[in-house]
Amino acid sequence: MKKFTKSLIAGALLSTAMVSSAVLAEQKIGVVNVQGVFQSMPQAASIQATIAAEFKDKTEEVSRLEKDIKYYMEKNQRDAATMSAKEKTELEGKIIALRDEYTGKAQPLQQEIQKRLQEEQNKLLGLIKQGIDAVAAKEKYDVILNSNAVAFINPENEISKSVLEQVGKIN
Repeated sequence: MKKFTKSLIAGALLSTAMVSSAVLAEQKIGVVNVQGVFQSMPQAASIQATIAAEFKDKTEEVSRLEKDIKYYMEKNQRDAATMSAKEKTELEGKIIALRDEYTGKAQPLQQEIQKRLQEEQNKLLGLIKQGIDAVAAKEKYDVILNSNAVAFINPENEISKSVLEQVGKIN
């Protein structure tokens, strides 16, 4: 009885392996370098410039605060010996107030810039996804993988150029 069960299980495993390899052989698998397509898109280069222009005023204000803090700290070091106690206290109070203002503006600004950058990148990744879908449908691919997840692929199954061309047509 045990021999029969073992041979039945072995037969089932063998037939499953043969069927799964036959199914895999019939699938058309492609690879796309999403990062490379993203970097090749002209819109990707303009994202930084767009965001820099969008946040220019706020960035300049934070930069001005940095310079003011640095100036007053240098002044405190340079003139500390000749300043009265009242002047030192006022200068230190000014430095603390500027630091607080800087902290209150710099971190939220950085987070806001990161959020906007992510939004713009997600828009481009959406275009890339549309391009991948179009190329996969047109060339009848069953599976498209990111090239970072694949150790080796036949170069004829690399579709990054086709996807880049398709994305250019979409936009």
